[in-house]
Amino acid sequence: MKSVTSRRNFIKATATAAIANAFLGCSTPSPARRASGFVERKDGRGNRDIRGVFPILSTPYKESAEVDYEVLGREARFVADCKCQGAIWPQSNDSCDLLSLGEKLKGMEAIAKALEGTNAVATFGCQGRNTEEMSECAKWAENLASKYKTKIAVISRPPDDARTEDDLKKYYLELQRCINRPAIIQTTGGMKYKGPTPSVELLVWLAKHNPDVFGYIKEETGGNNCNARMAKEIAAKPAIHTVFSAWGGWQWLHQARRIGTEGLITERPAYADLLAYIWRQIENGDVHGTVNDAFSKYLLMLNLRQFISGEDLRGFHLYVLQKRGVFKNRLSRVYEKKNGKTTIPKKPILSDVKLTQSQMDEIDTCFSSLAPYLSHTA
Repeated sequence: MKSVTSRRNFIKATATAAIANAFLGCSTPSPARRASGFVERKDGRGNRDIRGVFPILSTPYKESAEVDYEVLGREARFVADCKCQGAIWPQSNDSCDLLSLGEKLKGMEAIAKALEGTNAVATFGCQGRNTEEMSECAKWAENLASKYKTKIAVISRPPDDARTEDDLKKYYLELQRCINRPAIIQTTGGMKYKGPTPSVELLVWLAKHNPDVFGYIKEETGGNNCNARMAKEIAAKPAIHTVFSAWGGWQWLHQARRIGTEGLITERPAYADLLAYIWRQIENGDVHGTVNDAFSKYLLMLNLRQFISGEDLRGFHLYVLQKRGVFKNRLSRVYEKKNGKTTIPKKPILSDVKLTQSQMDEIDTCFSSLAPYLSHTA
């Protein structure tokens, strides 16, 4: 009799727990959900802060065409509050090419100050036309690290003037002389870059040469060769510490699940909390079975470019930043187009993102589907 009573109590307790867990949204995943197909990652043995979601901040501008440093700091804090592991600036074409060196340095300080007291890594773009410009940014990053209680790293793409792999090797060796912190190597340059992509062999050599600085890669090559390069880089662990997905995150889930990338770097700060949520599910092996749905909602936003023409990285995404209370406007500095050529203008040229009511309605409708995965209201 006692055995039957105990069994009944056990069944009752189990049922009660299941109902409570279902109500709280924390039901225990089934074995089928645990077996989600994610590759087992080798430990890269690097700095554990340099992995996860690192959105590149979009540069905010005033109507005077000046950088709005107050909003830039607010954007960095928004990304941190969304539980992203880091925030990067200046890094995309608009912020690297269309800003003066002085503007970059001032913006870096605004971000270092804004991220004080958070766990987010302020990751500063240290590159430029040549080694000298990179060195100035790198030394300034070190100065900020001594001034603020902020986690600081750097990221660097090839310089505009590099023509050979030996040029790249000398460039990155000079970078290590300027810093005492992790440096993410972005494998392609900007609009003006005509030089080579650093070989996987060079990236591994640098990582072995100075494992405290190198071994962190943003694999930006894209195309058919991208995934093959990632696989080679990840196979070189622990010399290589972390390989990030890039290119807007279009292949991020495949690369994380099947190849083993450990984060994402892209100019998508408007969706920082959504990206942070996806990363958490990647980290836990998708125990709740939600990663496909969350990632599809992210792609839904990216796919709006088929409906709304304009610049892909900023464009209508600035409307989302404005909608979320981060940006005041949708202004951008843009390149000059003349005689079929795209060049950097001598004076800033401003462009405003104009949207029809129909376009805003569609953005709003698509954005509303992200709600289950958003955690922050600016």
